[in-house]
Amino acid sequence: MQINNIEICVKISDSTINFNGASYPCQIGIEGGVHYAKGAEGDKKTPIGNYKIRFGFYRKDRVSKPHSLLNFIPINKNDGWSDDTMDESYNRYIRLPCSKSHERLWREDRAYDIILVINHNDSPPVPGLGSAIFIHLSQIDKRKTQGCVAIEPLVMSQLLPLIKNGTKLSITP
Repeated sequence: MQINNIEICVKISDSTINFNGASYPCQIGIEGGVHYAKGAEGDKKTPIGNYKIRFGFYRKDRVSKPHSLLNFIPINKNDGWSDDTMDESYNRYIRLPCSKSHERLWREDRAYDIILVINHNDSPPVPGLGSAIFIHLSQIDKRKTQGCVAIEPLVMSQLLPLIKNGTKLSITP
């Protein structure tokens, strides 16, 4: 397993993710990008800023545990992520069922088969500044996201061996 102190750069202008000297297409928010401090819950924009990768999730019934130094947690049907600005668990992992607004991490499409969690609005979370901003797998039709960065499974498989907790990610205009 090759581990570098790589930096990952997502460029909103041309919808690419760049790492290890290569550039790959990616999907970003439907409405483009926005400086992280000007983002809002549900704005469908990818937050521009500097981040770190915290940990990952994977769907063990569909994919093997990723080969990476990044810590990965298997997803089950009761896993979610709070997007309710009034919830004390806003922009955090939660267990379902939950009466508050949330995203389900267990999805029928492939998008959340592998998720990389970044430190967007998490220390501490500011209600309304945006939640559940991940790097995850692209939809089959390569549609844009609700604000996340989505990449093809092959690109994800090339990225995973290179990352660890704290790998730097910059999202630029």
